[in-house]
Amino acid sequence: MKKKIILLALCSLLLAPCSAVQAQQPQKIPRIGVLSVASPATITARLDAFRQGLRELGYVEGKNIVLEYRYADGNLDRVPALAAEMVRLNVEVILTGGSAATRPAKEATATIPIVMAQDTDPVGNGFVASLARPGGNITGLSIVAPELSGKQLELLKETVPKLLRVVVLSHPNEPSYIQLRKEMELAAKALKIQIQFLDARSPKGVETAFREATKRHADAVLVPTTPIVASQRAQIADLAVKNRLPAMYGQPEYVDVGGLMFYGASITGLFRRAATYVDKILKGAKPTDLPVEQPKKFEFIINLKAAKQIGLTIPPNVLARADKVIR
Repeated sequence: MKKKIILLALCSLLLAPCSAVQAQQPQKIPRIGVLSVASPATITARLDAFRQGLRELGYVEGKNIVLEYRYADGNLDRVPALAAEMVRLNVEVILTGGSAATRPAKEATATIPIVMAQDTDPVGNGFVASLARPGGNITGLSIVAPELSGKQLELLKETVPKLLRVVVLSHPNEPSYIQLRKEMELAAKALKIQIQFLDARSPKGVETAFREATKRHADAVLVPTTPIVASQRAQIADLAVKNRLPAMYGQPEYVDVGGLMFYGASITGLFRRAATYVDKILKGAKPTDLPVEQPKKFEFIINLKAAKQIGLTIPPNVLARADKVIR
């Protein structure tokens, strides 16, 4: 009996150092890749919302989660290399902010989970098989951009009662373009508005589009959400004012740089919600089992400074419906 006690004691002493070493080993901190086509300054509010969403779920950046940021600063040609870098870093999840970032990420990896904070048409863009059953390594949130075009045209019509002709700045090579055009044409027909789609995929193309809009006596401009057009947002907002054209935009940042109106899904709300997808994946969920969500919150923002610059009076009934007014 004494021999057994001595043997057990010796085993305990031998195993104690191993247990101590194991206890002292630091827990692995998950790394999340944040891949953006834009520059940091232009998406500050979106990233703040994402970090807020993480904090609400118990994640503190630098303590129990690490965010690896990669920005293309508006240069689409840089995105594939940045996506490949994310893969080499072997991050647990890649967060993307739109199709221009999601597509290169998809091409870079078929195994690392990708969370779309927003996408105009995930099915049409070929990122998921369906919203209910994504079927691959990509999931996240959709902003249902094509379906929003009807409401955007309706608000333009209410803001400019004599509205007859609207120019739409577009990028025909975007996979979601066909669906967007179809939805807009149906809405325009119902509102008895003529719409003209003009290619605006480069700074020069944007200038040409506005000259053509003036030549065709357009009454307003609609700028949908596309990555190419979005990279020219300051130029577009400035040209709309210079040409005294009321404009409806598909991204809130346009209003921040002098654009007239925005109506659409709350982008910061989507980025905040994206944190829940990251959390579920870190806890073992597979992207293929996480349905793509559609937005629950929409925003209408009006910039009265821009309205004054083009000599436009916003009707009181339209102004009263705005969630935010910039004076």
